[in-house]
Amino acid sequence: MGPLSGLRILEFEAIGPVPFAGMMLADMGADVLLVDRPTDAQLGIVGERRTEVMFRGRRSIALDLKREGGVRSALRMAERADAVLEGFRPGVMERLGLGPEAMHARNRRLVYGRMTGWGQDGPLARRAGHDINYIALSGALDAIGRAGAAPTPPLNLVGDFGGGGMLLAFGIACAVIEARASGRGQVVDAAMLDGAALLATMFSGLRAAGQWSGPRGCNVLDSGAPWYDTYETSDGRHVVVGAIEPKFYAELIAGLGLDQDSLPAQHDREGWPALRKCLAERFRTRSRDHWAAAFADTDACVSPVLTFAESELTPQRSTRAGTLHIGGIGQPAPAPRFSRTAPGVRGAPPERGEGAAAALADWGFDEREAADLIGGAVVAGPR
Repeated sequence: MGPLSGLRILEFEAIGPVPFAGMMLADMGADVLLVDRPTDAQLGIVGERRTEVMFRGRRSIALDLKREGGVRSALRMAERADAVLEGFRPGVMERLGLGPEAMHARNRRLVYGRMTGWGQDGPLARRAGHDINYIALSGALDAIGRAGAAPTPPLNLVGDFGGGGMLLAFGIACAVIEARASGRGQVVDAAMLDGAALLATMFSGLRAAGQWSGPRGCNVLDSGAPWYDTYETSDGRHVVVGAIEPKFYAELIAGLGLDQDSLPAQHDREGWPALRKCLAERFRTRSRDHWAAAFADTDACVSPVLTFAESELTPQRSTRAGTLHIGGIGQPAPAPRFSRTAPGVRGAPPERGEGAAAALADWGFDEREAADLIGGAVVAGPR
């Protein structure tokens, strides 16, 4: 099931980007064994495991890594793994006796994936932080927001997930391919600061070409251009316009029933305020769904702004089976799509210790070895 079928990943419980990377790998068919803490208190987060949907598709073994038996069990499992995922601050895994050197002594082919905010070295390496801190120092946050307003945090999509979890999953896949050729594993140092900066690579070129300058909200892609922005409709909802190319812009103006000759030219920056005012007034005369229907069969690049719940019900996502319901919870389906090795989700997020015995058997441990691991590791499974 999936292009990564047969790959074994040992994932140490964390939040944010690490479980997202584990989810991506599990969705693609990897056998991801989650090393949980033997307690229900997960970093102060209250809630059922079933709602932590990024942990889907795993089995769990709950180890007390502060006890010798737990560390010994983790090292034994690392011997059978292709890769490890961990998201502690630099030095924590080494102090536990589970750092790269200790694991590579047991398994020289192991890929050791490390997820941090700042990276494994540098003056900020051991400092605390969250998505908003990392994207602030990457330069990305400064570019996001309206002219004359403060930067707008784009949820935690840029640092945690795009610049973090996806980067780590990509790094793991790259290093596993290399390890199969060389017979040697390595450390993958994925930092959200690096990833957020990498996501903004295009803007390095735009700045060099003189096509991106000045404060936020004054450029084409940051709401500066009136034909690449959001507009309120008569019902208090919103539509977006992304009519960059001249032919798409012409369809936008025609669909709004406006006369292009009476408006400022599309790329006349001095005329942008007047053009924006005209578009805003026109969109405010009808509802969001009216405009969605009016532009449905055009290339004007006008779309309704949907809620998460509304998005799940769109014909486009429904046709592509873009939403799964696991344990009664709707969530995005695995992506991307593959023509032969279709990915899928094995099941709902596991309770702590759920599926440990079966997972160890699949990983090559015989019944006695599995019993020794479970007995010495403080396994907290559902009773």
